[in-house]
Amino acid sequence: MPTAESFTYQGGRVDPGETQRLRYTVTETYLGDPVRMPVTIVNGEQPGPTVFLSAAAHGDELNGVEVVREVADEWDLTGLCGTLVCLPVLNVPGFIAQQRYLPVYDRDLNRSFPGKADSTSAKRMAHSIFRNFVAPCDFGLDFHTSTRGRSNMLHVRADLDNDTVARVANAFASHVIIDKQGPTGTLRREATDSGVPTVTVEMGEAHRFQREFIDPALEGIRSVFAEFGLLESELVAWPGWRTIVAGSAEKTWIRADTGGLVDMQANRGTLVHEGETIATIGNPFGSTSTVVEAPFTGLLIGVAQNPLVYPGNPLCHLVRVDERTQRAIERNSV
Repeated sequence: MPTAESFTYQGGRVDPGETQRLRYTVTETYLGDPVRMPVTIVNGEQPGPTVFLSAAAHGDELNGVEVVREVADEWDLTGLCGTLVCLPVLNVPGFIAQQRYLPVYDRDLNRSFPGKADSTSAKRMAHSIFRNFVAPCDFGLDFHTSTRGRSNMLHVRADLDNDTVARVANAFASHVIIDKQGPTGTLRREATDSGVPTVTVEMGEAHRFQREFIDPALEGIRSVFAEFGLLESELVAWPGWRTIVAGSAEKTWIRADTGGLVDMQANRGTLVHEGETIATIGNPFGSTSTVVEAPFTGLLIGVAQNPLVYPGNPLCHLVRVDERTQRAIERNSV
């Protein structure tokens, strides 16, 4: 019978049956003081996969912070089969400054993985995180929100050509999966390419804790843990309906053609039909109004929260759904 193994990182070790909470140094300030990233590692007594949960690669994306924190600090993990690595705040400098990117140099930590030990500050930080806490894992879930001024429906982004990625994505039980590899330098792309299949979970908007997203995300994690046997008391969930979006023809960003004040007629997560009005854009005097219509029948997985737009600004993210999925959405919305 296989036995549980220790989890090791540079400077430490967590044996089976142990939980370790630490602040791991990932960079330094101008004064040479350490900048420490919070990490919780729970190593179960029974063997199983090693999984990481991460959030706040963009420092202002907070919903995932609470998701990972609750798993690490509030769940009963006494029966855990395997090892859980919880990284609630990857971008500590951005989190402290409450901004998306790393301060001063405006670098995107989530375009810097797997990192490099002798490169930029962002790549050095990414290298330390990746080598110590991502590379030793069997798979991972990386939590994000939309950027400031927009809001995303809960959905998964995953490269479904990878069997384990597909297994994680399906088990998370979201209504929407966007089948896409992901940009170079993102945590999920680089981890997957390095043999650690990883998905991105998008949920809500920046600068917020939103229970309507946090609670379903926690249920999604329970479902994934059940699928992989980490918590045997849990059950794999099914969301009731699902659409998988693959290829640029299946999704589009609808952008403003005129500047002005936006009145959104449809909400995030809404099914809209071809030709239906999604938004109107007017000038400050109310003398002109531009109607924005759905180019095809689909689901709004992201919408703008800022009512002020220039020409070219994104208004919403629309993904195509087939007739069967339309009927399922309509049944479940009654």
